[in-house]
Amino acid sequence: MLYIWPTITALLVILLLVKNKKSLNTNKIIEIFLLSFLVVMVGIGSIWTFLGHTFMAAQIAAYIGWPAGSPFQFEVACANLSFGVLGILSWKFRDNFWTATIIGYTVFFWGAAYGHIMDMINFQNYAPGNVGAPLYMDIIMPIILIILLVAYKLSENKAETIE
Repeated sequence: MLYIWPTITALLVILLLVKNKKSLNTNKIIEIFLLSFLVVMVGIGSIWTFLGHTFMAAQIAAYIGWPAGSPFQFEVACANLSFGVLGILSWKFRDNFWTATIIGYTVFFWGAAYGHIMDMINFQNYAPGNVGAPLYMDIIMPIILIILLVAYKLSENKAETIE
């Protein structure tokens, strides 16, 4: 399941590149990548995580190495739902909406990564959901989003300067 969201993101990128092939420039290409990551990885991926933490809470807790039944897990689910909604709304809203979405996503996921690392250090929690792929994604996804956003803003400013 881990590879489904990157695969769907790549497919959306390809679809949008083909659809927009006549108007492609550096800014448009970066926009397509950023939009795809926001909608799929942040949007749909976060809603998927919300569903897991809400409707398969005991299994997800076991995967992360947490005790089942904590009310905090539903709070984590709702935080994921929030970013899922923001990611999907990124299809319609642009500009500073993207910036705000990425800032919030970064704060939450880097905070979650810190929590997982502290759980590993303090409680020797080496469960795959605590220190495996989810931890790496908590760190890497915000970096990818920040790089794409900065590149997009720079290419947008460069395009405005040329015109």
